[in-house]
Amino acid sequence: LQLVESGGGLVQPGGSLRLSCVGSGFTLGVYAIGWFRQAPRKEREGIACISSSGHYTNYADSVKGRFTISRDNAKNTAYLQMNSLSPEDTAVYYCAAVEVDNILVATLALNDYDIWGQGTQVTVSS
Repeated sequence: LQLVESGGGLVQPGGSLRLSCVGSGFTLGVYAIGWFRQAPRKEREGIACISSSGHYTNYADSVKGRFTISRDNAKNTAYLQMNSLSPEDTAVYYCAAVEVDNILVATLALNDYDIWGQGTQVTVSS
């Protein structure tokens, strides 16, 4: 079971990036997905999550209105569209997955997830 993130990089303030999270070895469609990030010298935090059906999403206040989580179960892929980026968004971004029975639930809690990707670096700087 593996998750692989991609799409990180260097972007100027105000710019946008789209991160992808591809699952391999399992069917992502029965898993809730969360996106997390960890900035230098800070704890890892949950920023967005989406239910297995895609019908429920939730966001941390720090990214609400700027970031959008989505998924394409046919492609076994989840996405994080990030707009209006600021230097405060600089961090390593991780996706995570947990198998669920309820297709309408997802959480921002790290401990609820048991499959993690390796992370992708996002740097926002001029």
